[in-house]
Amino acid sequence: MTSLVLAALTGTLGYLAVAGLVGVESVGIPVPGETALITAALLARSGQMQIVLVIVAAAVGAILGDNVGYTLGRTGGRALLERPGRLEKRRRELLEKGQPFFDRHGAPAVFLGRWVSGLRIAAAWLAGINHMRWHVFFFWNALGGIAWATSIGLLAYLLGPAVEHVIKAVGLGGIAVIVVLVAGVLLVRWLRARRASGSTSRRASAPAPGSLGTLDSHAGTERLEGEPQQPSPGHARDRPPPSDEP
Repeated sequence: MTSLVLAALTGTLGYLAVAGLVGVESVGIPVPGETALITAALLARSGQMQIVLVIVAAAVGAILGDNVGYTLGRTGGRALLERPGRLEKRRRELLEKGQPFFDRHGAPAVFLGRWVSGLRIAAAWLAGINHMRWHVFFFWNALGGIAWATSIGLLAYLLGPAVEHVIKAVGLGGIAVIVVLVAGVLLVRWLRARRASGSTSRRASAPAPGSLGTLDSHAGTERLEGEPQQPSPGHARDRPPPSDEP
């Protein structure tokens, strides 16, 4: 159903649909947000959408939806999730599963929860319920939303329909570990390359041995050629005094 909807909404509406479904799921409403991302990435693989825009749409939807969930959790508190009504059992299960995970990992749980089934919804709520500072939440939330949209989107784009089998085999948690490891390796390589480039530029800009003395010597020569030569103190002492005889 999701694939048919997105296929019919390719173009601007298709990207808005991806952002909307991911955002609504992130707020806490059970809609196929991740399925929408995978489907859109597969459509991009066939040339019907652009993978970069698909990833951007999913990341924006995840960040905005999680911020809504954070606000609801901070203002409504735990009672909002525990109150009787529709989906009460599901909401209580999310709390029972999410709170120990949040207590164990703290702020990074907002990032890690993106790849854990169920916690993708509960992490933002729990951050608000536990009164995490908004700027801390926003950092981990944005980092997780971008990394999640990029990893899942690229996997679907590169592997095609086989991505569903990969996710079932290693799980979203395994994919998260792979993403973090690859990002760490790339970061270390980038830092080493930057350090090597900096040391090379410093060596290139440093004067060669003896060049400073040569420049000073040349400067002194130019000064002597441009100005009248002054007698040295030794020459002044050796010169005889002028005679008074006519």
